[in-house]
Amino acid sequence: MKIYTKTGDTGETSLAMGGRVQKFDPRVELYGTTDELNSILGLSLSFLPKSSKLHESLSWTQNLLFELGSELAGFHKMDDSGELIPIIKETDIKYLEDKIDDMTEKLEPLKHFVLPGGSYSASFLHQARTVCRRLERRMVYEAKEHVSIPSRSIVFINRLSDFLFVASRFANLEAKVTEPIWISRVKGK
Repeated sequence: MKIYTKTGDTGETSLAMGGRVQKFDPRVELYGTTDELNSILGLSLSFLPKSSKLHESLSWTQNLLFELGSELAGFHKMDDSGELIPIIKETDIKYLEDKIDDMTEKLEPLKHFVLPGGSYSASFLHQARTVCRRLERRMVYEAKEHVSIPSRSIVFINRLSDFLFVASRFANLEAKVTEPIWISRVKGK
């Protein structure tokens, strides 16, 4: 199979369940942003030391994001009665919450706003967090306006952005890199 098909040369693409749409279609934007987020997680993983405790959870997240991207592209799993089987389960959200709690126990309490940065991995995790927030905004908008999106998927992406913030702090802790903090230029802040 060739990687190029030439079928997208006119600005259209095929959706997973059939049909062709413009490349700026909301579904294409949703699964494209999910892919962008997944790529940034891959970058972050490539900079983590092999001993990092983040490998398992970030790899798990990448796999789940791949499946979520297929759901956002219109590929839906159906049960025997024809009902949609959402990709995201309650246990997936709980997994992120447990990981957030585990990492938070090992981190210094926040006393300042943290700026994106520190180690390479932490910096990419911050970038992933911002893309995750953009994906969340687009999912919420599209769920209200155009596209059927399971509410649990939106909750998962919201929790994932929290996870990525804490993971960035944890990556800096593992790398023994001081977190950059916001220093206000305004007196009294």
